[in-house]
Amino acid sequence: MTSKERYENIEIPAQLPDVIRRAQQKAAARKSSSRIIRYASSLAACAALLLIINIPTVANAMVKIPVVGTIVQVLQFGDGGKITDGVTVGSEATENTLKINFSNDEQDQTNDAPSYNVEHKEAPNRVLFTFSGARYMDVEKVKADFMTQPLVKDVYGSMILDDSSVGFVVVLKEGVQYAVTEFKNPGYLEVKLTSDGKPVTPRKVYSLRTESMPFGESMGIIKESYPDEDISFLKTSTGQFTAVIGEYPTAEEAEQKLKELAQQPNYHEKFYVDSWMSNENPRD
Repeated sequence: MTSKERYENIEIPAQLPDVIRRAQQKAAARKSSSRIIRYASSLAACAALLLIINIPTVANAMVKIPVVGTIVQVLQFGDGGKITDGVTVGSEATENTLKINFSNDEQDQTNDAPSYNVEHKEAPNRVLFTFSGARYMDVEKVKADFMTQPLVKDVYGSMILDDSSVGFVVVLKEGVQYAVTEFKNPGYLEVKLTSDGKPVTPRKVYSLRTESMPFGESMGIIKESYPDEDISFLKTSTGQFTAVIGEYPTAEEAEQKLKELAQQPNYHEKFYVDSWMSNENPRD
């Protein structure tokens, strides 16, 4: 096992946050030695970093520790960021870290991330990033950076009919877990991907979908036509796209959803029930 692999597999004791907190409280109460406080803070920094990287749910409880105060939150889905205007979305990849960074017109990195949303979808396993208050993103650069990671299968842009929003989709290999950490001063998102290496058995899923279409405005029109539906777009086996609603374990459940959808007054698309394996793209 390499040093990197040993690092990735470090097990964090569940009681470690309490230990850190008690150590800091004792050091502050004694006020007898600034050396002790510095030691406790260093210990907290190292431990917090390990927790943030490995256990996102615990990491949210650690953001108030001063030494990691630039971390805003850690999440796997949800919202964050601040209201901005005209931000440029960029990316950066290092050996084992992916960063989504942001800059203004002067090419300076912003202090906060713009308002963003992170969603997770299955079949296939993928993460959807959407940024508001942003007007430009080099999708090819983002794709190139994310594709340097062996756990990433594909990256493509999102079609959004709003010139102040941009987004992209990251398709992950089966079983890959991820955590998104938001930082401020400067503002950026860090994406951590992990896998235990265990094989995942693909399963058959049923969804409502449209005929395949090229990437373009028609995708955004479909999504805006059904604001109450959780519509996402999947790349098909030939590289086109299809609008998808739901992921159902049985055809009967998907058929029922189709009946409900067809009864809506504004229903005008030709959705139909289709199925595919969770690790594959829909066929054309």
